[in-house]
Amino acid sequence: MVRRAFAALGHDVWSVDFLPAEDRSNRHIIGDIRDYLTAEWDLLAVFHPPCTRLCNSGVRWLHEPPGRLTANHYGRDVIDAYARMDREQRLAFMWDELEKGAALFSDCWNAPIPRVAVENPVMHRHAKALIVNYEKPAQTVQPWWFGEPYFKATSFYLRGLEPLVKTNRLTPPKKGSDEHKRWSAVHRASHGPDRWKTRSRTFDGIAKALAAQWGGQALECENSAGGYSL
Repeated sequence: MVRRAFAALGHDVWSVDFLPAEDRSNRHIIGDIRDYLTAEWDLLAVFHPPCTRLCNSGVRWLHEPPGRLTANHYGRDVIDAYARMDREQRLAFMWDELEKGAALFSDCWNAPIPRVAVENPVMHRHAKALIVNYEKPAQTVQPWWFGEPYFKATSFYLRGLEPLVKTNRLTPPKKGSDEHKRWSAVHRASHGPDRWKTRSRTFDGIAKALAAQWGGQALECENSAGGYSL
């Protein structure tokens, strides 16, 4: 979604993920983002690292590990190995996963790129302590700020970029109403193998705001520094 929004404005943009692109774009690289952080990105990068072990909602697993792992995040071999672990081994596994998640966030946040945005929820204190050069998120936005009738708090950690400005603010429905329930579709998504995709997808309105505002900010800075053309 973000790649397409930037491309629509003429940017030379690429996406990187372990999974193939749903739109089958030839502007998508299948691989580990850490292998491409030094690929001379000259304008900006928007990162979406996994937040499962970093966010506040996951801190409870560092004190009492879950009884099982799900296939959404792990392969069958890891799931089976975890099932054979005792409580202390599972706790050690959770802390190791936290360290891996924090290391990935750190690599993205400190990438040698002029302007960086990292999308992640507000973190718990253990994650903050592990992240190199940690800074608190610059802002937390909602899809309904950008014309999308949904609730989904999205935090952005920003370096070299200004916070997003609301473009088409909707009026949230009354809590408890049927309309409020429809707006809560992300949180109320049915449990299943694709639930994580539904909950992690970037809304089109937010993606367009990223491209227009951050792309515009970056181009303005580059042009004032010596010229940049699409």
